Order: sequence, then C-alpha cells, then structure tokens
Amino acid sequence: QVQLVESGGGSVQAGGSLTLSCAASGLTFSRATMGWFRQAPGKEREFVGAQWRIGGNVYSTHYTDSVKGRFTISSDYAKNTVYLQMNSLKPEDTAVYYCAADRRIAFCYDGMDYWGKGTLVTVSS
Repeated sequence: QVQLVESGGGSVQAGGSLTLSCAASGLTFSRATMGWFRQAPGKEREFVGAQWRIGGNVYSTHYTDSVKGRFTISSDYAKNTVYLQMNSLKPEDTAVYYCAADRRIAFCYDGMDYWGKGTLVTVSS
C-alpha cells in the first residue's frame, strides 16, 4: 500500500521560506514520478512541480511558471523523501500543498495515482 505523508507546512511572512517534506512508502521511489500540487481557497488544484529519475544521478524536474526560480524540488532516495523548498514566498502561494506519486515516469498530472493528505501553507503580507 502506497502512503505519502507531507509535513513542514505553516505560516510565514511574505518573502520568507519553508521546506515541505513528503515521505513515501510502498513504492520504489526512484522509479516513480513525484509531484507537488496546491489548492488555494476557492480555486482548483494546480500543478506546482514534479521530478523523476532518468538514470543514475540524472533527474528531470519541471515547475509551473509562477514558482520557477523560487521553488526547488529535491529527493533523498535513501530516505524515500521528496522535498519542496519554497523561497521568496508570496501571499498568492497560500494553499494546501499536496504530494503525489505515480509509477508512470513523467506522468505529472492531476490524475496521478497516489496522494498525500496535504499540508497548509499560509503566507501573510
């Protein structure tokens, strides 16, 4: 059974930083696409970023335009954990952030197979 557990959410002032973690169990981490999504109040869930391993230490990482240059995805395969480092946070980044996983490589869409319960990030101005 695949489980994804997010942590690290909280409240921060604009310009601040937070790092979210997603601990995965039940799947071969290095053979999955790991994604981050978010859902702001009253809005649809949207893609934030995703990463998958191409081979060796080579990864492919993608971000939505609104977070490029501010957010960074990284993975610790020994810990089966993926991270979302968020810098220069803005009030519009306020949302529940979800970790997602799929065994299909490069499949980083809202229909990913496995989801965490989410962690709330609140950015105040």
